[in-house]
Amino acid sequence: MSLKDKIDIKNLPQHIAIIMDGNGRWAKMRGKHRVFGHEQGVISVRDTAEAAAEIGVKFLTLYAFSTENWKRPATEVEALMKLLVQTIHQETKTLTDNDIRLKAIGDLDSLDKNCRKELIEAMNTTASNKRMDLVLALSYSGRWELTETFKALANKVRSGILNPDDITQEVISNNLNTAGMPEPELLIRTSGECRISNFLIWQSAYTELYFTSKLWPDFRKEDLYEAIIDYQQRER
Repeated sequence: MSLKDKIDIKNLPQHIAIIMDGNGRWAKMRGKHRVFGHEQGVISVRDTAEAAAEIGVKFLTLYAFSTENWKRPATEVEALMKLLVQTIHQETKTLTDNDIRLKAIGDLDSLDKNCRKELIEAMNTTASNKRMDLVLALSYSGRWELTETFKALANKVRSGILNPDDITQEVISNNLNTAGMPEPELLIRTSGECRISNFLIWQSAYTELYFTSKLWPDFRKEDLYEAIIDYQQRER
């Protein structure tokens, strides 16, 4: 029996989040520049997204670029932005063919102009797709998201739109970048690191965490299946 056949389709996590870690180390182990690892990581994104949609996952959120990533060398950041533009352009047709809708969370205004333009065009093109939402977290961090959310709520209070006593956990959730999405039931991190690194920190309060030593460029659909099987063996 294959790993895919072992999955209980009736007990699927509807929302899976992934911290795609290890591109740089993967490239360094092969004597290559870090960007080479990012390029190979695109293959893992394609394989994982198609596998998730195929088995019935409704939301797949990928930590593609954190707010902390802006501190990396300018040459690497520039290469990452170019790779992102290229990848989004090339993969839009594949997303549509697989009925996958592209969304994004994070400080999108801080992205490179060409990157933001390509991203918006791809989101508009795939907006009517219904099989699965592929959500890219770009220039994102959990603390940034919460800070911006609290600022927005404070402005509503100051303008008289919102009463402070009416601020509940539900109100906060409905003002996050992920408003309208279910909280992730499963969060996967590759590379062997065992932390969530400022990713979906409000949304992951009750999320099952799964850590694998696989570096992201080596992650394939079978690894996704293993994570889901492990999730299904836990008592929630």
